[in-house]
Parts: sequence; structure tokens; C-alpha cells
Amino acid sequence: MSVRGWIASMSMLAAATVMAADLPVVDVYKSPSCGCCNDWIKHLEAHGFKVRAHNTDDVVRHKYRLGVPPGYGSCHTAEVAGYLIEGHVPAREIKRLLKDRPKARGLTVPGMPIGSPGMEQGKRRDPYEVLLVTRDGATHVYARY
Repeated sequence: MSVRGWIASMSMLAAATVMAADLPVVDVYKSPSCGCCNDWIKHLEAHGFKVRAHNTDDVVRHKYRLGVPPGYGSCHTAEVAGYLIEGHVPAREIKRLLKDRPKARGLTVPGMPIGSPGMEQGKRRDPYEVLLVTRDGATHVYARY
């Protein structure tokens, strides 16, 4: 590897390290017995997030507190930098949300779509949408997978 290539590689590594260090902590509210919630947490950690998991028997209370619209829930609810993150939202979309800082409640992936982060089942990948939840509770497609 050339000196120029080595310097470029080190610069990219340093930028990625700083970016990960700048990511806020994600607080996840989940059932103590939910395996897919733990898998989603591992997905976030693999993408540089620090996560605090809060086991609770009343996840619905946190959904209500953060403003998850009825019918748009999943098995776990999270909060990051003042935004709600509901369900199996990919880390990439959370990073985009934090970068763009839209005036919104946050993101949701309703249900538990197979192939979403934490819901991997072999090669099967069902299509799903990541929805932006606006302040008035309306939703708009933020990303499609």
C-alpha cells in the first residue's frame, strides 16, 4: 500500500471513529424475554451506537409517552436525542434522522417484518417501510427496504 493510500485509509478510520463517538445513547424499552429486541440492540451496537436496555413489563407506557401512533407499534420502543424509534428501524435510518434533524416525533417500522434488523431469518427478506412520524402523529414513508 502506498503512503497516500495508507493516509487515506487512516483518515477514513479516524472519521468513522469520531462519527461513532458522536452518536447519542439509545434508550431501548423492551420485554425482558424478547430475543429479537436483543438482536436489534446488537445491530445498533455494530453500527456504533451505545445502547441502554431497559427491561419492562409495560412497554406500552413508553409508546404512549413518546407518541407512537396507534397501529404503528412493534415489540420495543426506543428514544434517541429526543426522537422516538419504534420497532426494527435500521441503524442507517436512525443516523440519517440524527443528521437531518427533521421536525418530527421519530421513526417507526410497524410490526416485525422478516429481514429487518433483529428479525433476520435466513435469506428471507420481506419488503417493509420505515415511516417518519410527524409531530401531529401522521406518517410518511422515510425509506423502503
